[in-house]
Amino acid sequence: MRRKTYGALAALAVAGAALIPTAAFGGARAASSHIVTLKDIAFHPGTVSIKKGESITWEWRDGSTEHNVTFQGFHSKTQSHGSYTVRFDQRGTFNYKCTIHASEGMKGKIVVH
Repeated sequence: MRRKTYGALAALAVAGAALIPTAAFGGARAASSHIVTLKDIAFHPGTVSIKKGESITWEWRDGSTEHNVTFQGFHSKTQSHGSYTVRFDQRGTFNYKCTIHASEGMKGKIVVH
């Protein structure tokens, strides 16, 4: 009988530990996503600081004006609506631009920590 009691207590302890979030022990957390809006021939915000593993989603909100997002091997479609998402798995600073409106100052920066 005693053996069954210990077994039941051990099973409850394991089940209870599974309910404690990993964040309570400083464990991994879910990656976040950040939004950059393309509007008025600009990126809003112009600079975004994120953590390694997080994503940026660019959202087109400039009416019928077409834009793209271009940087270090990444290039969105040229479009007037929709979105484009990139996950950043390396630390560093990533400068990007709209190739159509770069001369008008449509440039941005992602800083990955």
